[in-house]
Amino acid sequence: MVPSQPLVLTHVAPRIYRIPFSTNVERVALAAGYKGVEIDWVDVDPGDRATVETVSGQPLVPVLVDGDVVLPDSTAILEFLDLRFPNPPLYPAEPERRAEVRIFVDWFNAVWKQPPNLIADELERPEPDRARIIELGARMRASLDLFEDLLAGRDHLFGAFGAADCIAFPFLKYAVLGTPPGDEEIFHHVLVDEQPLGAGYPALRAWVLRVDGYPRS
Repeated sequence: MVPSQPLVLTHVAPRIYRIPFSTNVERVALAAGYKGVEIDWVDVDPGDRATVETVSGQPLVPVLVDGDVVLPDSTAILEFLDLRFPNPPLYPAEPERRAEVRIFVDWFNAVWKQPPNLIADELERPEPDRARIIELGARMRASLDLFEDLLAGRDHLFGAFGAADCIAFPFLKYAVLGTPPGDEEIFHHVLVDEQPLGAGYPALRAWVLRVDGYPRS
């Protein structure tokens, strides 16, 4: 969660630690780019997270450092950026609509992300459970229909571009764009293999291409 106590912030660009191809880092880069916020990026070797652990006490990226604020977790960083740099907003101003977006974000992080993570874990085992992979992949494919319906008749997941798009795009984009050169992350290949769009899902395809056109910091 975003710290609720008084903060000491600086006038320099927030510093954020990142690794190549990170989906969670792209969430933040997309949000900051949309807001026009300059970020002081610090590149970290994926095989050596000592710097990140020293700064934040844990190995995962992104980690934001801004004055006396040290904040891991991409979702928390998005909320922090929206407070620190309120325009243009990532969350709706109306309480009921803001709550809807937060419910979506919680669902995506806690529910949607489980199957691809579990498939990636299974594929790294000496003898993957293929039946389990098929079951989890079916859950991912079923979710594609939900996104297609959610995007019917609108350009972004909740109307205007915002936090929901930043949260979901770095994962769903693989269904349309595939993996970039040099990206050997098993998790990302799962996102390609288990989200086959075929000739369908025109709204989802258009949304991916639309959001991919937004700047990143």
